Amino acid sequence: MIVDIHSHFFPRLSREEARDLSSSLPWLSVHDDATGTIMRGAELFRPVTAPLWDPIARVADLDRHGVDLQIISATPALFGYENDPAEAAASARHINDLSLAHCAVDTKRLKSLCQVPLQDLGLACDELDRAMASGHVGVQIGNHVGSRDMDDGALIEFLQHCGTIGAPVLVHPWDMMARERMDRYMLQWLVGMPAETQLSILYLILSGAFARLPTSLKLCFAHGGGSFAFLLGRVDNAWRNRDIVRCDCPELPSSYTNRFFTDSIVFEANALTLLVETMGSGRVMFGTDHPFPLGEQTPGQLIKDHAGLGPKERDQLFGTNALSFFNLHVSDTVAA
Repeated sequence: MIVDIHSHFFPRLSREEARDLSSSLPWLSVHDDATGTIMRGAELFRPVTAPLWDPIARVADLDRHGVDLQIISATPALFGYENDPAEAAASARHINDLSLAHCAVDTKRLKSLCQVPLQDLGLACDELDRAMASGHVGVQIGNHVGSRDMDDGALIEFLQHCGTIGAPVLVHPWDMMARERMDRYMLQWLVGMPAETQLSILYLILSGAFARLPTSLKLCFAHGGGSFAFLLGRVDNAWRNRDIVRCDCPELPSSYTNRFFTDSIVFEANALTLLVETMGSGRVMFGTDHPFPLGEQTPGQLIKDHAGLGPKERDQLFGTNALSFFNLHVSDTVAA
């Protein structure tokens, strides 16, 4: 059973449709050769391929790669956290409905995470409730809202609500820091993205937020948790030796790895070894970032070829962890 928990979707929005929802909402220009371009107004944002918007092409990719079930989430460029809350709520609702329509082509192979207007707690909770009742299996959120990080009071309240209603959460880095210093060579993705993810995890740990969050909350950080696993020893050392690090964090930072999950998108065997040793094999789930070119190009090969993983660990990473995390049963999938 192979479940890909981290893949992306972008609806086939024309410029006019996007503008009707929000003046800043990206749109999709589709070309005759099954490629396309995500656009911001008249500016090119990102080249893309048909599986991003075409569910038939997506399922064909799943067949080619041997993936049984894929959980899709909207491209983070669609979050709209900078917009008027009511406008962002309307956009989220529309995108969530389009995401379910995308999955309706094959509901045994495709499930969806919703998005919410995270800049407004009430509207975010309302849309989450509606989306979960409509058939979404969880929610994807960005790792910050402007200058408000994961320890922000309203964001903690949203996570509390997720835990209360049983909505799993995928936290995805976006709107990366220090853009002015990382404007070449895709450094926002190569450096900024891992740093954003580690920053979010540490805000939850060091602020003591996990003491306020229910243990029922299912929380996963994308892209292998960023730089968290590699630098966790540095954080533990600082906690032991500086009171300003441990002032709000009652336990050793590494003791909180049982409160969240990561995906497996780390691209290299030694990195996967460290991640699994840090988190435990029961806390890592297979992800690909499909169909983006910075995702896994041969999905699942890293896990399949890893000499340090036994059959039980491979099964956990590939599927059993994800089925439990998203409250799914084998009968919900093509494997049935």
